[in-house]
Amino acid sequence: MKRILLGTLLALPFAISSLPSQASAAEILVRPNVHTVAVVHKPVIARFQKKLIPAHWERVRRGNRWVKVRVPAHYVNLRV
Repeated sequence: MKRILLGTLLALPFAISSLPSQASAAEILVRPNVHTVAVVHKPVIARFQKKLIPAHWERVRRGNRWVKVRVPAHYVNLRV
């Protein structure tokens, strides 16, 4: 009997708070139905251009030196 009484006493506040109450006018928010334009972002396509680098740096006793020769020439992708 005590368990039933204790259970109803614990459940009583939850039952009272779940009952519908009259809404006040201050709580009602009216939002206008504004149509927003969807913005579509197109992906940016990376474009590269190959450029020939006809030289390379060599380390010498006095520092680095820019050596222009044909054999170690290489291409570099440059973003356009």
